[in-house]
Amino acid sequence: MNDESVSRFWDNYIYKTKTYNVKPKVARWYVRHAEGYIKAYPSLRLSQHSAEKIENYLKEKGRNPHLQDWQFRQIVEALKILFTDMVKAPWAEDFPWGNWETAAESLPNSHATLARDYKPIDALQTDIQHLHLDDKESVLYKRVFKKYPDHIRAFITQIRVRQYSIRTERAYLGWLLRYISFYSMEDPANLSEEHIARYLEHLVVNRKVAGSTQGQALNGLIFFYKQVLQREMNERIEFPHSKKPRRLPVVLTRDEIKQLFAHLKNPTQRLMANLLYGCGMRLMECVRLRVLDVDFGYQQIVIREAKGKKDRVVPIPQKLIEDLEQQIETVKERHAEDLEQGFGKVYIPGALARKYPNTEKEFRWQYVFPSSTIATDPRSGVLRRHHVHENGLQKHIKKAAEQAGITKKVNCHALRHSFATHLLESGYDIRTVQELLGHADVSTTMIYTHVLNKPGISVISPFDMLEP
Repeated sequence: MNDESVSRFWDNYIYKTKTYNVKPKVARWYVRHAEGYIKAYPSLRLSQHSAEKIENYLKEKGRNPHLQDWQFRQIVEALKILFTDMVKAPWAEDFPWGNWETAAESLPNSHATLARDYKPIDALQTDIQHLHLDDKESVLYKRVFKKYPDHIRAFITQIRVRQYSIRTERAYLGWLLRYISFYSMEDPANLSEEHIARYLEHLVVNRKVAGSTQGQALNGLIFFYKQVLQREMNERIEFPHSKKPRRLPVVLTRDEIKQLFAHLKNPTQRLMANLLYGCGMRLMECVRLRVLDVDFGYQQIVIREAKGKKDRVVPIPQKLIEDLEQQIETVKERHAEDLEQGFGKVYIPGALARKYPNTEKEFRWQYVFPSSTIATDPRSGVLRRHHVHENGLQKHIKKAAEQAGITKKVNCHALRHSFATHLLESGYDIRTVQELLGHADVSTTMIYTHVLNKPGISVISPFDMLEP
């Protein structure tokens, strides 16, 4: 092309970016991304490019540790515009652009996966970043820590000794900080059950918190008094309780499940959603799934360290075996390429990493649903390929439900609810469903029997009895 036609080409390209809601200032960067790709294959005409070329290019870009996730997503969209809208390559419409974009979202430092290995308690005095508090909580933390450093250190130590999740730690710590602040920074050792009761009453009357929130505050404060101050507490403290609404889970019919899946165009997102419904998985259990946990011989998946630190086994749906095998084969190929490029490490829980230092490069420990990009682990600075961010699947399912015209409040957990309900409808006993869901108490599973009972459904309405 001559200079005039090249200029016209890029003018048209910039015009196309508007249809993707790209701001004019950002459009120039899209041009640079597209030009960067073209320069990578100088002897190849655009019409001769293939999906394989795009895939190889994105893999290479994904291994650049200096590339931010938003920059990678820009590159993906820039190439999508180039080949879908400009070149109109026959393969471009079917290329999994969305999968590359969605899988590129980095896990923040506060993500539960990355924050599982804690820093030593001694570091807390100078480094509170690892607590991942927001700005308001950080200010409060500094005030309380300055006055009661021993209380805070001991509190976090007791939480970590019991290996509570990072989310529980943040929640409990937050309630302790707000409790101390509520009583004008008075030493909590001088306060009693009556003070706790008044604070919980304040949460209900003035803050209008939900019953579960009030219960969490109580648990956090009781934990502090019993485990840190070694004080026997009456856990049946008298205080006004926030009325907890009795809510039934959102359950989709089998037809609605089919409609939902039909609108999930991204193959990886569809496979993940299929597993949530087909195995009754929680969302985080799915994104954290590793290759070694998938047993095709026994056609089962081992879900490790689920809620309550328990393992459980669920069957692999027959219809998903081929797709799951293909997904793992794709992971295997990418992992081999990562190793060739000097990467290939994955997060391993602290104790295992110390005992088996070479496991982080083994294929069997790789995530079944890995990120598109290599990222720096905030704890160690090591370059690793983490699992995909769960937000991607949440957004896809919500969008698919809207496109399918489903008016129920659909989210990832609704697929787990539907799994349990449909099993009970098919005649499976409550204990079997309890085991598959990983519920510690059968009473938790019993909520699905309320969905099945459907009181009043068999009653004929008097309106239908009226004579025509």
